Amino acid sequence: MTTPRVGAAAGAALALLTATACSGGSDDGRMHVWMYQDSLAVVQHSAVERFNADSDVQAVVDEVPGESYQDRVRTVMGSGEQPDVFFNWGAGSIRPYVEQDMLLPLDDLLEQDPEFADSFIPSILEGGEIDGVQYGIPLRGTQPVMLFYNRAVLDDLGLEPPETWQDLLDTVDAAAEAGIIPFALGGADPWTEQMWLQYLVDRIGGPEVFRRIQDGDPEGWRDPAVLEAAQIVRDLVDRGAFGDAYASVSYTEGAASTLLSEGRAAMHLMGSWEYSTHLDQAPDFAEDDLGYTAFPALPGGEGDPANVVGNPTNYFSVTADSEHADAALDFLKETVDPDYVAEMVDNGEVPTTTGSEDLLQDSPDPEFAVYQYEMVRDAPAFQLSWNQALPPEIATPMVTEIEELFNGQSTPEEFVEALAALR
Repeated sequence: MTTPRVGAAAGAALALLTATACSGGSDDGRMHVWMYQDSLAVVQHSAVERFNADSDVQAVVDEVPGESYQDRVRTVMGSGEQPDVFFNWGAGSIRPYVEQDMLLPLDDLLEQDPEFADSFIPSILEGGEIDGVQYGIPLRGTQPVMLFYNRAVLDDLGLEPPETWQDLLDTVDAAAEAGIIPFALGGADPWTEQMWLQYLVDRIGGPEVFRRIQDGDPEGWRDPAVLEAAQIVRDLVDRGAFGDAYASVSYTEGAASTLLSEGRAAMHLMGSWEYSTHLDQAPDFAEDDLGYTAFPALPGGEGDPANVVGNPTNYFSVTADSEHADAALDFLKETVDPDYVAEMVDNGEVPTTTGSEDLLQDSPDPEFAVYQYEMVRDAPAFQLSWNQALPPEIATPMVTEIEELFNGQSTPEEFVEALAALR
C-alpha cells in the first residue's frame, strides 16, 4: 500500500478532500464512495464519471489518506455518517461491520445478474464472503505472493528455480555454501515473515486450517499444520536460509529487494508488487535477471500446490443504511465494465475478471502480467494475508509472535500456544 506524493499546490485540495471524506455520508444528495488514497484510485474516479453520465443519483469519490484509512472507516462506521460505498480488504476487514448489521448483503445482486457474478475469478469473489454471504465486490487488481529469484545467481550455482521442497532446500544449502543469502527477508518489517508461515500452513494442511481461525475459532492455531510450519521456519533459520542479519533488514526502505537485485541473495518470497519495485529501482535487473515461480509443495502435504496466498484484491461494500442503496448496487457493476478493466491494465494492475487474457497484452509487462493472472485464475484457493484477514486485536499481536518465532525468542510450541491464547 502506498500513498502518492503531493506537492504544495495540491495541499489545499487534499485538505478539502480529506475533510469531505471525514464527514462520511452527507446530506448533499450525492452518493459517497470512499477510496484508499493512492495512484491507483484514478480508475475509480473514471468509473464515477461514467456512472454519473447515466444516473439520476450523482456519485463522488472521497479519497482518504492511506495511513489512516482503516481508522477513519472504523470511526465513521460508528458515527451514523457512513459512506454509501467504501473500499476495504475483504472479509477480515469488514467482519465487525457485518456482525453489527452495518453492511448490505449482495447475494441478491449476484443471483439476479449471474453474468455479473460470473465475471469474477471465483477464488477472488470468495474473499468478499463472510459465513457464506457476499458483502464485497472486487474492485482492484490481484497481488499474489510468489518466489522471485535472481537468474544470474542461480545460473552461477548451476541450479534451476526450485520446483519441489527438496529443490528449495538444496538451493538454500548451495547458496549458503557460496556465501550468498539464500532468501532475502526484510525481518525489520515482520509482516514479510508472515508470508512464509502462510504458505507453509497452506501447503501442509490446506486452506481449511486458516479458514477455521479466520472464522473465529482460536483453537485452529493448535492444528498440527501450524506447529509443523513453525518447526520448518526454525529449521530454515538454523539452516541459514535467511542469512544472519535478516532481523535488521528493512523491506519498506528497499533493503531486502536490493539484496536480490545486487546478487547478494538468490531468492525472495514477496508479493507480486516486488516486480514493480525492481522495474522502478533496478530496471536492468528486472528486464534481464528477475525470475519468478510458485511456492513448492511439501512432501505429504494436504494443500494443493496451486493455492496462493497474498492479497486477492480490494473490495467495495455497501452500507446498510445508505439512502442510495439501489444506485450503489448499480455502481458496483462498473467494476466489470470493459473500460474499467482496460484502464486497470493500462495502470499496471492485473484484473480479477474472467476472460481478461487478451487485455493483458496491453500491460506494461505482458509476460509477467499473464503469469500472475494465470496463477490466480487457476488457484483453487486464494488466502488473504493473515494480518488483513484477522481483526486488529488479534492480527497485531500475531505478527509480534511471528517475529519472535523467527528471531528464536520462542519455540514452535510456545508460538502455537501464544496464538491460541489470542482472543
